[in-house]
Amino acid sequence: MAQESLYQRILEHLGNAVLLFDRSGRLRYLNPAGEMLLQISARQSLGLSAVELFGPQGEKLALDLAHTIASGAPRVERNLPLQLPGRLLPVHCAMTPLFQGEQVEAVVMEIEDVERYQQLSRDERGLIQQNIVHQLLRGLAHEIKNPLGGLRGAAQLLAAELADPALTEYTDVIIAEADRLSALIDRLLAPDQPLKRVELNIHQVLERVRQILMAEYPKLSVRRDYDPSLPPISGDLNQLIQAFLNIARNAAQALEGVGEITLRTRIQRRVTIRQRHYRQVVRVEVIDPGPGIPPELIDQIFYPMITGRVGGTGLGLPIAQTLITRHGGMIECQSQPGRTCFAVYLPLEGSHA
Repeated sequence: MAQESLYQRILEHLGNAVLLFDRSGRLRYLNPAGEMLLQISARQSLGLSAVELFGPQGEKLALDLAHTIASGAPRVERNLPLQLPGRLLPVHCAMTPLFQGEQVEAVVMEIEDVERYQQLSRDERGLIQQNIVHQLLRGLAHEIKNPLGGLRGAAQLLAAELADPALTEYTDVIIAEADRLSALIDRLLAPDQPLKRVELNIHQVLERVRQILMAEYPKLSVRRDYDPSLPPISGDLNQLIQAFLNIARNAAQALEGVGEITLRTRIQRRVTIRQRHYRQVVRVEVIDPGPGIPPELIDQIFYPMITGRVGGTGLGLPIAQTLITRHGGMIECQSQPGRTCFAVYLPLEGSHA
């Protein structure tokens, strides 16, 4: 392999954005990670100045570039708020001069997505906590189910001996409550069922979720914003339906069954999920304009029994997370009053990647 080709491949596979500006402050190179970050192709961006490329932060970055070119001194900006289409992203930005003799010939700018590394850290911590909680719940569930069976059996025997119908009402309550608790425990253990993977279209899953949701909430509107070019994924149809239904129901309940939920699908490139890097993943967003998740609960919503809704069990989101994790994916949540977005990432594997 030629040395130049090797260097090119290294740049193309870096996770951070790498940009090269010439002495006049014009862009001469942008790697694929930079294209993804700035949401612009290299062909469109070549020749642009920092002012034209970076929007509101362009003037500051142009001044920093000019300073590095004039002085030859590297420069680093920490937690720089970079305005991108649709979002404000904190980044670390490092500028390194390239010399031709005594003169600066160009400047290499490396931009690091701070949120990306924070998300990786949160994802890793969440997985560890999820495994601990799941093991605890499994042990607790088995400890509860055994005496529940005995309690139910004893209530049935007692009911058979009672002649007074008024008294059998009490045994009926005992049996009904035992059945309710048993069903609750079964829901906790449901994600343990093995995956039955098939090749499927994610829109097939979402359409089924949409049908169920609109039947349960007649006053709810579900807007579809699908990318029809998405390739198939490998997954368990029923478990994926359950996972997305739990998330969508959560959104519907936040709106009290009235309003509009958006289901959006896109391809996202270069995503790391639990220390594994994927060139492409399917991103599914469930968006609602509800009141948002209370800040004190946002870091706990994937724990069992944690809910901000009166009468909620706090099991829907933990089960959804477990099912998505078993498919090699992950769930992120961003919430503020007026907009809550659950984003689900599912890897594309094999020929579809």
